Amino acid sequence: MKDSFTNERMDPLNRKWEQAVARMADMYTRGNDLRSEFERDYTRLLHCRAYRRLKNKTQVFFAPQNDHACTRIEHVGHVASVSETIAKHLGLNTDLTRAIAIGHDIGHAPFGHSGETILNEILERGKEKVPNAPKKFWHERNSLFIADYIETLDDPNGTKRPLNLTYAVRDGLICHCGEIDQQGIKPRADAINLYDIKRPGFVQPFTWEGCVVKLSDKIAFLGRDIEDARMYRLLDSGSYRQLREIVHTTLGMKSREGKIETESHRSGLAVNTTVLINDMIVDLCTNSSPSDGLCFSDNYARFITELKKFCFQNIYIHWRLQEFQRYATNILDTIYRLLMETEPFAKNGRIPFNASDFPSLAKPFEDWLICHSNYTRAGTSENLRKKMRYATETVFDVHNPESFQKCVIEFIAGMTDDYAIKSFNEIISF
Repeated sequence: MKDSFTNERMDPLNRKWEQAVARMADMYTRGNDLRSEFERDYTRLLHCRAYRRLKNKTQVFFAPQNDHACTRIEHVGHVASVSETIAKHLGLNTDLTRAIAIGHDIGHAPFGHSGETILNEILERGKEKVPNAPKKFWHERNSLFIADYIETLDDPNGTKRPLNLTYAVRDGLICHCGEIDQQGIKPRADAINLYDIKRPGFVQPFTWEGCVVKLSDKIAFLGRDIEDARMYRLLDSGSYRQLREIVHTTLGMKSREGKIETESHRSGLAVNTTVLINDMIVDLCTNSSPSDGLCFSDNYARFITELKKFCFQNIYIHWRLQEFQRYATNILDTIYRLLMETEPFAKNGRIPFNASDFPSLAKPFEDWLICHSNYTRAGTSENLRKKMRYATETVFDVHNPESFQKCVIEFIAGMTDDYAIKSFNEIISF
Protein backbone atom coordinates (compact mmCIF):
# COMPACT_ATOMS: atom_id res chain seq x y z
CA MET A 1 0.00 0.00 0.00
CA LYS A 2 1.07 3.60 -0.52
CA ASP A 3 3.63 4.87 2.01
CA SER A 4 3.36 1.63 4.00
CA PHE A 5 7.19 1.41 4.22
CA THR A 6 7.82 4.99 5.33
CA ASN A 7 9.08 3.87 8.74
CA GLU A 8 11.51 1.48 7.00
CA ARG A 9 12.95 4.17 4.74
CA MET A 10 16.74 4.52 4.78
CA ASP A 11 17.17 7.96 6.33
CA PRO A 12 18.84 9.41 9.45
CA LEU A 13 16.02 8.03 11.62
CA ASN A 14 16.75 4.46 10.53
CA ARG A 15 18.90 2.50 13.01
CA LYS A 16 21.05 1.30 10.08
CA TRP A 17 21.78 4.80 8.81
CA GLU A 18 25.36 5.22 9.99
CA GLN A 19 26.41 1.91 8.48
CA ALA A 20 24.41 2.54 5.30
CA VAL A 21 26.20 5.82 4.50
CA ALA A 22 29.65 4.63 5.62
CA ARG A 23 32.38 4.79 2.95
CA MET A 24 35.63 2.87 2.70
CA ALA A 25 37.59 6.14 3.08
CA ASP A 26 36.90 9.79 3.73
CA MET A 27 35.36 11.53 0.73
CA TYR A 28 36.67 14.85 -0.46
CA THR A 29 34.26 17.77 -0.11
CA ARG A 30 33.52 20.51 -2.59
CA GLY A 31 32.05 23.02 -0.18
CA ASN A 32 29.07 23.66 -2.44
CA ASP A 33 27.46 20.25 -2.97
CA LEU A 34 23.66 20.14 -3.01
CA ARG A 35 23.31 16.36 -3.19
CA SER A 36 22.51 13.72 -0.60
CA GLU A 37 25.00 10.91 0.04
CA PHE A 38 23.08 8.54 -2.24
CA GLU A 39 22.57 11.17 -4.94
CA ARG A 40 26.31 11.61 -4.92
CA ASP A 41 26.77 7.87 -5.43
CA TYR A 42 24.28 7.96 -8.30
CA THR A 43 26.21 10.62 -10.19
CA ARG A 44 29.56 8.96 -9.49
CA LEU A 45 28.27 5.76 -11.09
CA LEU A 46 26.61 7.69 -13.92
CA HIS A 47 29.91 9.33 -14.86
CA CYS A 48 32.15 6.26 -14.56
CA ARG A 49 33.45 4.54 -17.68
CA ALA A 50 32.08 1.09 -16.83
CA TYR A 51 28.56 2.53 -16.91
CA ARG A 52 29.15 4.20 -20.28
CA ARG A 53 30.27 0.93 -21.84
CA LEU A 54 26.95 -0.74 -21.00
CA LYS A 55 25.47 0.84 -24.13
CA ASN A 56 27.47 -1.65 -26.20
CA LYS A 57 27.06 -4.72 -24.00
CA THR A 58 24.57 -7.53 -24.53
CA GLN A 59 21.26 -7.75 -22.74
CA VAL A 60 19.99 -10.85 -24.60
CA PHE A 61 20.85 -10.31 -28.25
CA PHE A 62 24.58 -10.14 -28.99
CA ALA A 63 26.15 -7.05 -30.62
CA PRO A 64 22.77 -5.99 -32.00
CA GLN A 65 22.72 -4.26 -35.36
CA ASN A 66 19.13 -3.18 -34.84
CA ASP A 67 19.08 0.18 -33.06
CA HIS A 68 15.91 -0.79 -31.20
CA ALA A 69 17.21 -3.96 -29.56
CA CYS A 70 17.65 -3.67 -25.81
CA THR A 71 21.24 -3.29 -24.66
CA ARG A 72 22.57 -3.54 -21.13
CA ILE A 73 22.38 0.22 -20.55
CA GLU A 74 18.71 0.31 -21.55
CA HIS A 75 17.98 -2.56 -19.18
CA VAL A 76 19.68 -0.60 -16.40
CA GLY A 77 17.44 2.37 -17.24
CA HIS A 78 14.39 0.13 -17.00
CA VAL A 79 15.48 -1.17 -13.59
CA ALA A 80 16.08 2.39 -12.37
CA SER A 81 12.61 3.44 -13.54
CA VAL A 82 10.83 0.43 -12.04
CA SER A 83 12.66 0.59 -8.71
CA GLU A 84 12.10 4.32 -8.31
CA THR A 85 8.38 3.92 -9.03
CA ILE A 86 8.06 1.17 -6.42
CA ALA A 87 10.20 2.96 -3.82
CA LYS A 88 8.30 6.22 -4.24
CA HIS A 89 4.93 4.51 -3.83
CA LEU A 90 5.99 2.53 -0.78
CA GLY A 91 7.66 5.52 0.89
CA LEU A 92 11.27 4.33 0.59
CA ASN A 93 14.39 6.29 -0.34
CA THR A 94 14.31 6.87 -4.11
CA ASP A 95 17.86 8.32 -4.14
CA LEU A 96 19.23 5.04 -2.80
CA THR A 97 17.22 2.81 -5.15
CA ARG A 98 18.26 4.92 -8.14
CA ALA A 99 21.94 4.71 -7.21
CA ILE A 100 21.88 0.92 -6.79
CA ALA A 101 19.93 0.46 -10.01
CA ILE A 102 22.21 2.60 -12.17
CA GLY A 103 25.30 0.67 -11.06
CA HIS A 104 23.99 -2.86 -10.58
CA ASP A 105 25.32 -4.25 -13.89
CA ILE A 106 28.64 -2.43 -14.32
CA GLY A 107 30.41 -5.76 -13.73
CA HIS A 108 28.79 -7.59 -16.64
CA ALA A 109 31.06 -9.24 -19.19
CA PRO A 110 30.64 -8.80 -22.94
CA PHE A 111 27.95 -11.02 -24.48
CA GLY A 112 25.81 -10.93 -21.32
CA HIS A 113 25.25 -14.09 -19.32
CA SER A 114 26.88 -16.11 -22.08
CA GLY A 115 30.07 -14.11 -21.54
CA GLU A 116 29.80 -14.85 -17.83
CA THR A 117 29.53 -18.57 -18.61
CA ILE A 118 32.47 -18.41 -21.00
CA LEU A 119 34.73 -16.68 -18.46
CA ASN A 120 33.82 -19.35 -15.90
CA GLU A 121 34.73 -22.08 -18.36
CA ILE A 122 38.06 -20.35 -19.01
CA LEU A 123 38.77 -20.20 -15.28
CA GLU A 124 37.86 -23.87 -14.88
CA ARG A 125 40.18 -24.93 -17.69
CA GLY A 126 42.96 -22.71 -16.37
CA LYS A 127 43.19 -24.45 -12.99
CA GLU A 128 45.94 -26.75 -14.26
CA LYS A 129 48.26 -23.85 -15.02
CA VAL A 130 46.98 -21.60 -12.23
CA PRO A 131 45.99 -23.91 -9.34
CA ASN A 132 44.90 -21.05 -7.07
CA ALA A 133 42.88 -19.31 -9.78
CA PRO A 134 39.60 -17.56 -8.85
CA LYS A 135 36.84 -20.15 -8.54
CA LYS A 136 33.97 -18.27 -10.19
CA PHE A 137 33.13 -15.17 -12.16
CA TRP A 138 29.71 -13.75 -11.34
CA HIS A 139 28.74 -10.28 -12.44
CA GLU A 140 27.11 -9.21 -9.17
CA ARG A 141 30.37 -9.62 -7.28
CA ASN A 142 32.25 -8.15 -10.20
CA SER A 143 30.07 -5.03 -10.09
CA LEU A 144 31.20 -4.52 -6.50
CA PHE A 145 34.85 -5.22 -7.39
CA ILE A 146 34.77 -2.78 -10.32
CA ALA A 147 33.19 -0.08 -8.16
CA ASP A 148 35.65 -0.59 -5.30
CA TYR A 149 38.96 -1.14 -7.08
CA ILE A 150 38.86 -0.31 -10.79
CA GLU A 151 36.66 2.67 -11.57
CA THR A 152 37.95 6.15 -10.75
CA LEU A 153 36.81 9.75 -11.09
CA ASP A 154 38.90 12.89 -11.07
CA ASP A 155 38.68 14.87 -7.85
CA PRO A 156 38.51 18.71 -7.92
CA ASN A 157 42.31 18.79 -8.33
CA GLY A 158 42.36 16.37 -11.26
CA THR A 159 43.63 13.34 -9.30
CA LYS A 160 41.98 10.00 -10.11
CA ARG A 161 40.38 8.51 -7.01
CA PRO A 162 38.17 5.45 -6.36
CA LEU A 163 34.38 5.81 -6.53
CA ASN A 164 34.28 5.20 -2.75
CA LEU A 165 30.55 4.42 -2.64
CA THR A 166 28.44 4.10 0.49
CA TYR A 167 27.96 0.69 2.07
CA ALA A 168 24.23 0.62 1.18
CA VAL A 169 24.93 1.11 -2.53
CA ARG A 170 27.87 -1.32 -2.58
CA ASP A 171 25.66 -3.87 -0.83
CA GLY A 172 22.93 -3.35 -3.41
CA LEU A 173 25.37 -4.04 -6.25
CA ILE A 174 26.43 -7.48 -5.03
CA CYS A 175 23.00 -8.50 -3.70
CA HIS A 176 20.90 -7.48 -6.72
CA CYS A 177 20.44 -10.90 -8.35
CA GLY A 178 16.77 -11.15 -9.30
CA GLU A 179 16.90 -14.42 -11.19
CA ILE A 180 16.06 -16.64 -8.23
CA ASP A 181 12.34 -16.83 -7.49
CA GLN A 182 11.69 -15.71 -3.93
CA GLN A 183 8.62 -14.37 -2.16
CA GLY A 184 8.47 -12.24 0.98
CA ILE A 185 11.92 -10.71 0.54
CA LYS A 186 13.14 -8.75 3.55
CA PRO A 187 16.52 -7.09 4.20
CA ARG A 188 19.03 -8.83 6.44
CA ALA A 189 19.63 -7.34 9.85
CA ASP A 190 23.41 -6.93 9.97
CA ALA A 191 26.16 -5.37 7.92
CA ILE A 192 28.73 -7.92 6.76
CA ASN A 193 31.96 -8.01 4.80
CA LEU A 194 30.49 -8.03 1.29
CA TYR A 195 33.38 -10.05 -0.11
CA ASP A 196 32.37 -12.90 2.20
CA ILE A 197 29.31 -13.48 -0.01
CA LYS A 198 30.15 -16.60 -2.01
CA ARG A 199 27.32 -16.93 -4.52
CA PRO A 200 24.64 -14.70 -6.05
CA GLY A 201 21.03 -14.40 -4.99
CA PHE A 202 20.92 -16.04 -1.58
CA VAL A 203 22.09 -13.20 0.70
CA GLN A 204 19.40 -10.54 0.94
CA PRO A 205 20.33 -6.85 0.69
CA PHE A 206 20.98 -4.75 3.79
CA THR A 207 18.20 -2.26 2.95
CA TRP A 208 14.60 -2.40 1.77
CA GLU A 209 15.71 -0.23 -1.14
CA GLY A 210 18.20 -2.90 -2.18
CA CYS A 211 15.40 -5.48 -2.03
CA VAL A 212 13.29 -3.29 -4.33
CA VAL A 213 16.09 -3.18 -6.92
CA LYS A 214 16.48 -6.96 -6.69
CA LEU A 215 12.84 -7.50 -7.67
CA SER A 216 12.86 -4.62 -10.17
CA ASP A 217 15.66 -6.40 -12.04
CA LYS A 218 13.29 -9.32 -12.63
CA ILE A 219 10.33 -7.10 -13.56
CA ALA A 220 12.39 -5.13 -16.06
CA PHE A 221 13.82 -7.92 -18.20
CA LEU A 222 10.84 -10.24 -18.69
CA GLY A 223 8.65 -8.04 -20.85
CA ARG A 224 11.45 -6.51 -22.87
CA ASP A 225 13.04 -9.85 -23.73
CA ILE A 226 9.76 -10.98 -25.28
CA GLU A 227 9.45 -7.75 -27.25
CA ASP A 228 12.94 -8.14 -28.72
CA ALA A 229 12.33 -11.80 -29.53
CA ARG A 230 9.27 -10.76 -31.50
CA MET A 231 11.29 -8.16 -33.37
CA TYR A 232 13.86 -10.79 -34.36
CA ARG A 233 11.09 -13.30 -35.27
CA LEU A 234 12.24 -15.89 -32.78
CA LEU A 235 8.66 -16.64 -31.74
CA ASP A 236 6.38 -18.63 -34.04
CA SER A 237 2.60 -19.00 -33.95
CA GLY A 238 2.88 -21.90 -31.51
CA SER A 239 4.91 -19.76 -29.13
CA TYR A 240 2.27 -17.02 -29.24
CA ARG A 241 -0.45 -19.52 -28.39
CA GLN A 242 1.65 -20.81 -25.49
CA LEU A 243 2.20 -17.25 -24.25
CA ARG A 244 -1.51 -16.41 -24.38
CA GLU A 245 -2.30 -19.63 -22.54
CA ILE A 246 0.12 -18.71 -19.74
CA VAL A 247 -1.59 -15.33 -19.35
CA HIS A 248 -5.10 -16.79 -19.37
CA THR A 249 -4.40 -19.66 -16.98
CA THR A 250 -2.45 -17.65 -14.40
CA LEU A 251 -3.97 -14.16 -14.57
CA GLY A 252 -7.41 -14.61 -16.06
CA MET A 253 -10.18 -17.04 -16.85
CA LYS A 254 -12.94 -17.27 -19.43
CA SER A 255 -16.40 -16.28 -18.25
CA ARG A 256 -19.57 -18.09 -19.33
CA GLU A 257 -19.90 -15.55 -22.16
CA GLY A 258 -16.44 -16.46 -23.40
CA LYS A 259 -14.86 -13.19 -22.30
CA ILE A 260 -11.61 -13.01 -20.36
CA GLU A 261 -12.03 -11.90 -16.76
CA THR A 262 -8.77 -10.64 -15.30
CA GLU A 263 -7.11 -9.64 -12.07
CA SER A 264 -8.69 -6.38 -10.95
CA HIS A 265 -5.49 -4.35 -11.38
CA ARG A 266 -4.52 -5.65 -14.82
CA SER A 267 -4.30 -2.77 -17.29
CA GLY A 268 -4.86 -4.79 -20.46
CA LEU A 269 -4.82 -8.16 -22.16
CA ALA A 270 -1.79 -7.45 -24.33
CA VAL A 271 1.46 -9.18 -23.41
CA ASN A 272 3.97 -6.42 -24.02
CA THR A 273 6.64 -4.51 -22.12
CA THR A 274 4.52 -1.66 -20.81
CA VAL A 275 1.57 -3.80 -19.70
CA LEU A 276 3.77 -6.41 -18.04
CA ILE A 277 5.94 -3.89 -16.20
CA ASN A 278 3.02 -1.74 -15.06
CA ASP A 279 0.97 -4.66 -13.79
CA MET A 280 3.84 -6.39 -12.01
CA ILE A 281 4.67 -3.10 -10.26
CA VAL A 282 1.06 -2.61 -9.18
CA ASP A 283 0.77 -6.20 -7.97
CA LEU A 284 3.99 -5.96 -5.96
CA CYS A 285 3.01 -2.66 -4.35
CA THR A 286 -0.46 -3.99 -3.55
CA ASN A 287 0.73 -7.18 -1.87
CA SER A 288 3.86 -6.02 -0.01
CA SER A 289 4.12 -4.94 3.61
CA PRO A 290 6.91 -4.60 6.17
CA SER A 291 5.59 -7.64 8.01
CA ASP A 292 5.17 -9.89 4.96
CA GLY A 293 8.06 -8.50 2.94
CA LEU A 294 8.16 -7.65 -0.76
CA CYS A 295 5.98 -10.13 -2.57
CA PHE A 296 3.65 -10.67 -5.49
CA SER A 297 0.19 -12.20 -5.30
CA ASP A 298 0.08 -15.97 -5.72
CA ASN A 299 -1.27 -15.58 -9.26
CA TYR A 300 1.47 -13.19 -10.31
CA ALA A 301 4.16 -15.29 -8.65
CA ARG A 302 2.98 -18.25 -10.74
CA PHE A 303 2.76 -16.05 -13.83
CA ILE A 304 6.35 -14.81 -13.42
CA THR A 305 7.62 -18.37 -12.94
CA GLU A 306 5.80 -19.57 -16.07
CA LEU A 307 6.91 -16.52 -18.05
CA LYS A 308 10.55 -17.17 -17.15
CA LYS A 309 10.17 -20.81 -18.26
CA PHE A 310 8.66 -19.61 -21.53
CA CYS A 311 11.52 -17.18 -22.15
CA PHE A 312 14.11 -19.85 -21.42
CA GLN A 313 12.52 -22.43 -23.71
CA ASN A 314 11.67 -20.11 -26.58
CA ILE A 315 14.29 -17.34 -26.43
CA TYR A 316 17.40 -17.93 -24.32
CA ILE A 317 18.19 -21.37 -25.79
CA HIS A 318 17.05 -20.53 -29.31
CA TRP A 319 19.41 -22.07 -31.86
CA ARG A 320 20.40 -18.66 -33.27
CA LEU A 321 21.57 -17.48 -29.84
CA GLN A 322 23.34 -20.79 -29.28
CA GLU A 323 25.26 -20.35 -32.53
CA PHE A 324 26.36 -16.87 -31.52
CA GLN A 325 27.45 -18.18 -28.13
CA ARG A 326 29.83 -20.57 -29.91
CA TYR A 327 31.22 -17.60 -31.82
CA ALA A 328 31.53 -15.58 -28.57
CA THR A 329 33.36 -18.49 -26.93
CA ASN A 330 35.95 -18.47 -29.70
CA ILE A 331 36.35 -14.69 -29.38
CA LEU A 332 36.94 -14.61 -25.62
CA ASP A 333 39.07 -17.77 -25.61
CA THR A 334 41.36 -16.32 -28.28
CA ILE A 335 41.76 -12.97 -26.52
CA TYR A 336 42.40 -14.71 -23.19
CA ARG A 337 45.11 -16.99 -24.60
CA LEU A 338 46.90 -14.09 -26.29
CA LEU A 339 46.88 -11.89 -23.19
CA MET A 340 47.94 -14.72 -20.86
CA GLU A 341 50.99 -15.27 -23.06
CA THR A 342 52.19 -11.80 -22.06
CA GLU A 343 52.68 -12.84 -18.40
CA PRO A 344 56.47 -13.52 -18.52
CA PHE A 345 57.01 -10.36 -20.55
CA ALA A 346 54.90 -8.18 -18.25
CA LYS A 347 57.16 -9.18 -15.37
CA ASN A 348 60.06 -7.61 -17.28
CA GLY A 349 58.14 -4.47 -18.13
CA ARG A 350 57.25 -5.02 -21.75
CA ILE A 351 54.41 -6.35 -23.87
CA PRO A 352 55.43 -8.79 -26.67
CA PHE A 353 53.14 -7.25 -29.28
CA ASN A 354 52.86 -3.65 -30.40
CA ALA A 355 50.24 -1.31 -31.77
CA SER A 356 50.98 -2.24 -35.37
CA ASP A 357 50.29 -5.94 -34.61
CA PHE A 358 47.07 -5.52 -32.65
CA PRO A 359 46.14 -1.82 -32.48
CA SER A 360 42.94 -2.46 -30.50
CA LEU A 361 44.69 -4.47 -27.78
CA ALA A 362 48.31 -3.38 -27.33
CA LYS A 363 48.09 0.09 -25.82
CA PRO A 364 44.76 -0.40 -23.94
CA PHE A 365 46.09 -3.55 -22.24
CA GLU A 366 49.40 -1.93 -21.31
CA ASP A 367 47.53 1.11 -19.97
CA TRP A 368 45.37 -1.29 -17.95
CA LEU A 369 48.50 -2.87 -16.46
CA ILE A 370 49.98 0.54 -15.65
CA CYS A 371 46.79 1.78 -14.00
CA HIS A 372 45.88 -1.30 -11.97
CA SER A 373 49.01 -3.38 -11.39
CA ASN A 374 52.65 -3.13 -10.35
CA TYR A 375 53.74 -3.32 -14.00
CA THR A 376 56.57 -0.92 -14.80
CA ARG A 377 57.49 -0.32 -18.43
CA ALA A 378 61.09 -1.37 -19.18
CA GLY A 379 63.52 1.49 -19.65
CA THR A 380 61.22 3.95 -17.88
CA SER A 381 62.34 5.31 -14.55
CA GLU A 382 59.29 7.50 -13.99
CA ASN A 383 56.27 6.31 -12.06
CA LEU A 384 53.68 6.07 -14.81
CA ARG A 385 50.75 5.66 -12.42
CA LYS A 386 51.80 8.85 -10.68
CA LYS A 387 52.20 10.59 -14.02
CA MET A 388 48.67 9.54 -14.95
CA ARG A 389 47.58 10.98 -11.56
CA TYR A 390 46.24 7.75 -10.06
CA ALA A 391 45.73 7.93 -6.29
CA THR A 392 44.53 4.33 -6.06
CA GLU A 393 46.20 1.19 -4.76
CA THR A 394 47.62 -1.35 -7.19
CA VAL A 395 45.18 -4.24 -7.56
CA PHE A 396 47.08 -6.90 -9.52
CA ASP A 397 50.57 -8.37 -9.13
CA VAL A 398 52.14 -9.23 -12.51
CA HIS A 399 54.66 -11.48 -10.72
CA ASN A 400 51.90 -13.70 -9.30
CA PRO A 401 50.20 -16.13 -11.77
CA GLU A 402 46.87 -16.12 -9.95
CA SER A 403 46.79 -12.34 -9.76
CA PHE A 404 47.87 -11.93 -13.38
CA GLN A 405 45.11 -14.27 -14.52
CA LYS A 406 42.54 -12.21 -12.62
CA CYS A 407 44.04 -9.11 -14.21
CA VAL A 408 43.43 -10.57 -17.69
CA ILE A 409 39.92 -11.82 -16.83
CA GLU A 410 38.93 -8.39 -15.52
CA PHE A 411 40.31 -6.66 -18.62
CA ILE A 412 38.23 -8.96 -20.83
CA ALA A 413 35.16 -8.56 -18.62
CA GLY A 414 35.32 -4.82 -19.14
CA MET A 415 35.15 -5.13 -22.93
CA THR A 416 32.06 -4.24 -24.92
CA ASP A 417 30.71 -6.70 -27.48
CA ASP A 418 32.00 -4.57 -30.35
CA TYR A 419 35.47 -4.11 -28.84
CA ALA A 420 35.85 -7.84 -28.22
CA ILE A 421 34.79 -8.66 -31.79
CA LYS A 422 37.12 -6.00 -33.22
CA SER A 423 40.06 -7.28 -31.15
CA PHE A 424 39.37 -10.87 -32.20
CA ASN A 425 39.19 -9.92 -35.88
CA GLU A 426 42.58 -8.19 -35.60
CA ILE A 427 44.11 -11.25 -33.98
CA ILE A 428 42.99 -13.65 -36.71
CA SER A 429 43.59 -11.27 -39.65
CA PHE A 430 46.85 -11.12 -41.59
